Amino acid sequence: MRRHIFLALTALVLAAPVLVTAQEDPIVVYLVRHAERADDVLGADMATTDDPLLSTAGRERSYLLARMLADAELTRIHSTDLKRTRWTGQPTSEMTGLAIELYDPSDLTDFARQLGTTSGRHLVVGHSNTLPRLIEALGGNPGDPIERLEYDRLYILSIIEGEVGTVLIRFGNRYHG
Repeated sequence: MRRHIFLALTALVLAAPVLVTAQEDPIVVYLVRHAERADDVLGADMATTDDPLLSTAGRERSYLLARMLADAELTRIHSTDLKRTRWTGQPTSEMTGLAIELYDPSDLTDFARQLGTTSGRHLVVGHSNTLPRLIEALGGNPGDPIERLEYDRLYILSIIEGEVGTVLIRFGNRYHG
């Protein structure tokens, strides 16, 4: 009987490092489109710049996002290198003390690989045409295409041992397309 207990304990001790290494830290990725653009009222074909600022509603939404993620224990913030995306992430950056790290939206496959292998909790600020592709590259479900004036989506992807779960919530002023 003692021998069986000894063997069982020995097997458990030897297996412990395998069990610990097999259970990776979960990866949680919060993904949002930049907040409302200052030139939204003009329409896409009348925009005055390719890099507009946020509107008053956009600034309000960016502060709301920061308050919503206050307890999320973020470890990294990622943004494309445009004013509207950086400014959407700025209140969260200020609240957490995390610097905004820039990513290249033209290479979403590499960025998805980076995100999918870096444990922690990430905020990613992107665009209506890049977020769905990034979510798919991570193995998630982006749902319907994002409309031109739709800014209220917050995706939450959890990646645990290669399994991806996608949750979509709405925040701030709701889009009624």
